[in-house]
Amino acid sequence: MAEPRWLDDSEQQAWRAFIAAQRVVNGRIEQQLQRDAGMPHTYYEILVRLSDATDGRLRMSELAVATLGSRSRLSHAVNRLEQVGWVRREGIESDRRGQVAIITEAGRQKLKETAPGHVETVRAAVFDALSEEQVAQLHDICATLARHSEDTSDSPALEQR
Repeated sequence: MAEPRWLDDSEQQAWRAFIAAQRVVNGRIEQQLQRDAGMPHTYYEILVRLSDATDGRLRMSELAVATLGSRSRLSHAVNRLEQVGWVRREGIESDRRGQVAIITEAGRQKLKETAPGHVETVRAAVFDALSEEQVAQLHDICATLARHSEDTSDSPALEQR
């Protein structure tokens, strides 16, 4: 077995800063969405993806890839979104096993009500602390990491938003 490629001091500091930033930002976003909208970030992301899609609909398999989730986890989330009336599902005539998720008018309204607080939290947690140059660097770094992760694993990379 090969010797591990240990992190040097600089890499270790960068890794720990990345983990800390990720936890703080994700925590603030989760807290705001739960408090203001009664939903986790995953549900918000599903509503956004459906809202952005043609006719507000996506195949469940496409939605799983877009949200970087497993099909079973996505199915559970869509079940919950159906229960509150924000999403509905339909079968696909040409594919007996396939289904599409469709955002409802109530889901669009919930997204419209939730988006201002969400974007303010994202701005406060991330972008207010960065210069324009750092925003560009953040994009480049994250896009590189997503592409690299896609190249070296079975999980899909983050899509550009």
